[in-house]
Amino acid sequence: IDANGILRVSASDKGTGKTETVTIIDDKGRLSGEEIDRMIEEAEQFANEDRVVKERIESKNAFENYLYSVKNQVSDESQLGSMINAEDKKAILDAIAQNVSWLESEGTSASKEELEEKKEEFEAIVNPITSKFYGAADGSGSTPTQDMPEHDEL
Repeated sequence: IDANGILRVSASDKGTGKTETVTIIDDKGRLSGEEIDRMIEEAEQFANEDRVVKERIESKNAFENYLYSVKNQVSDESQLGSMINAEDKKAILDAIAQNVSWLESEGTSASKEELEEKKEEFEAIVNPITSKFYGAADGSGSTPTQDMPEHDEL
């Protein structure tokens, strides 16, 4: 059987030396060249639409994962939950609840841009609160020149 699905069978009679060859072609169920070309055109037409849908789903999943990650950190007393005050914690948890509710009602039909805008709005609430603690924890509160002695000559 070759790559095109064609089977060639040869038989020879040793006594008479006569040889017969039979070729079997299975045309039933095969696509014509026109059908293949049409399918390729359709695939190219839908490729851009598929890309847009994929990006939207990835944005939705990233936003949802971010919401739950922040929720877990704020709720966990061994992490951020023990560092922030009750007012900040409530503000973050309320923002999470609003965004989760929005995702459930509007998220499946929202565009990638709408999802990214909602995420930016959420980050505008969360980042000022969390940066106070994460900035202090890594020592970024001081500039490198403050910690180093001054030298006039090298």
